[in-house]
Amino acid sequence: MPSLRFEKALWDQGFTRVVGVDEVGMATLAGPVVAAACLVTPDVRLIRAVRDSKLLTRLQREELVPEIRARVARVGIGAASVAEIHRLNIYHASHLAMQRALRQIGDYDHVLVDGRRILDPAFAPGKHTEIVKGDMKSFSIAAASIIAKVTRDRLMQRLASRYPGYGWEHNCGYPTIDHRKALRELGVTPFHRQDFGTVKIMLLGEQLELDVATA
Repeated sequence: MPSLRFEKALWDQGFTRVVGVDEVGMATLAGPVVAAACLVTPDVRLIRAVRDSKLLTRLQREELVPEIRARVARVGIGAASVAEIHRLNIYHASHLAMQRALRQIGDYDHVLVDGRRILDPAFAPGKHTEIVKGDMKSFSIAAASIIAKVTRDRLMQRLASRYPGYGWEHNCGYPTIDHRKALRELGVTPFHRQDFGTVKIMLLGEQLELDVATA
């Protein structure tokens, strides 16, 4: 269960404005990568139901969002587009989304980030701490994971109405069976990540068909 252990250790050092950051959408075939940041101060009260967003149902996550927003000091949300993922690669695009979320927070003292070591120079040494499986250990990171997940799911639901048939309203762009089947039958949309395996194979297939047809 996520706790405030990491946050309290920083508060005891005088870092009273601690931010938890997490991202979602790293492994999807379509849509942006979205990050959220949650600022917590020593007066925050733990929400027992908050945990890694992947362990919650969609309804549970939706119900927790207003409670999280009411409890934490501030929330920031950032995203990196499909074009930015293509230009930067998913690793650097995810960090761009995190930086955009942090900019919405404003002033802070220290950042807790879900994941392994970050080499991106945008994350200043000494001002952030990486926590492996942080969304299962840190309350602020877990809260950010829920905000990010709900935000991205809602976005993919809206995109599903523009590009029906891919199942984005329930698979959110992940490589599920129905999504891969739709790619074969309907082709690639502007919101698909063209550098990602399944999508890349589809595009190569389309190009081969075009070459044969025009030969």
